[in-house]
Amino acid sequence: MIVKQIWTGNAYRNFNYVVACEETGEALAIDPLDHEKCLDLARQEGWDITQILNTHEHDDHTGGNRPVMEATGARVLAHHAAGASIPEMSVGLSAGDIVKVGKTIELEALDTPGHTMSHVCLLSHTEIPGLFCGDTLFNAGAGNCHNGGHPAELYETFAGQLMKLPDTTLIYPGHDYLHNNLQFTLDREPGNARAQDLLDDTFDQDPAEAMITSLSLEKEVNTFFRLGNPEVIEQLILKFPEIGTSPDPKTIFMKLRELRNSW
Repeated sequence: MIVKQIWTGNAYRNFNYVVACEETGEALAIDPLDHEKCLDLARQEGWDITQILNTHEHDDHTGGNRPVMEATGARVLAHHAAGASIPEMSVGLSAGDIVKVGKTIELEALDTPGHTMSHVCLLSHTEIPGLFCGDTLFNAGAGNCHNGGHPAELYETFAGQLMKLPDTTLIYPGHDYLHNNLQFTLDREPGNARAQDLLDDTFDQDPAEAMITSLSLEKEVNTFFRLGNPEVIEQLILKFPEIGTSPDPKTIFMKLRELRNSW
């Protein structure tokens, strides 16, 4: 499986992806907002984009659908409940559905509500899995729930699905928010030396050559995975004494998401 991460350079700091089969050159474009960069890459590599995957319905993920369709004839795949908000969609995905790209690539659809209620992630069936996670999981962070989502559902997605993936899973998010997210982790857990080291190491990182994290690393530096950390809990109790001295993981997650909304 060939994965190309495309930095759009826009104000929303979007990442787009093109995933290609080495044997056939067939390719899948994921959230191809910057359709020109996606199409140019495919032309340069000699790939044929036959499918488009929208992780969810927001315009900064679907805005390139029509130009890519017009240029390639590709069909659009998205969550089965997203048809009303993604008019180009022709294939609705449910949990467990397999998206095939060429002869060698199988991507499993995960139903991952939270950022919106019709969000999918794709998990590759490869020796080292890759998770194309849209706006559900970011490097060192989690998606917001402002426009059609809910933090309780996002917690269930994190606890019930993402936490259970192999630690080797590579993370391919929909945006580059790494630095701000690491700073939030350090605000909540000042003693997290791994997060501080990563912030220092990537401070001058070019998003066009962004570091690809693993789930193992996310569990070290992403506060939304660190719900049992004593320092995270202690700091949260100081901020929200009403949660008591032994808050449950769901309460911790939702309060962290609340803090991140205005941080």
